[in-house]
Amino acid sequence: MAHQVYYSLVGRDYEWELMPLALDQGLGAIVWSPLGWGRLTGKVRRGTPLPPGSRLHRTAGHGPPVCDEHLYDVVDALDEIAEETGRAVPQIALNWLLRRPTVSSVLIGARDERQLRQNLGAVGWSLTPEQVAKLDAASHRPAPYPYFFYERQEGFARLNPPVFTAPGRAA
Repeated sequence: MAHQVYYSLVGRDYEWELMPLALDQGLGAIVWSPLGWGRLTGKVRRGTPLPPGSRLHRTAGHGPPVCDEHLYDVVDALDEIAEETGRAVPQIALNWLLRRPTVSSVLIGARDERQLRQNLGAVGWSLTPEQVAKLDAASHRPAPYPYFFYERQEGFARLNPPVFTAPGRAA
């Protein structure tokens, strides 16, 4: 069994309730918009306007919201890893996602054959643990209420251990 969920490096809210539930119930996740509504394609950069042909001109307001500074921090980390690996930014973002607990598959929205082939290049190789840690740190957001207790107070974390540990904090 599986369910559909929005999940990406710039949209990790799935990890707070639905992922632990899926782990507990043995459910897989079919991820929609794994490239953050097109923001993780490698076309969006700090200090650079959107390319003229980008669908984000028309659709950004309809997708899950992402703070620009957070997006740029994630893209910066993706760029560093792209340089290290020789892989494209979307391949790295998809590879990270396919490694996550419960993720069974992703729904990609390739506009043409080139994008499809590029996205398919996300499989058949692995990010290093250091690269995963870099992406985890760049994409981490402070926990919303009531979950910030897990990050701030050891007692709560011992009672109900989180699926993921905040970067820089021991499990």
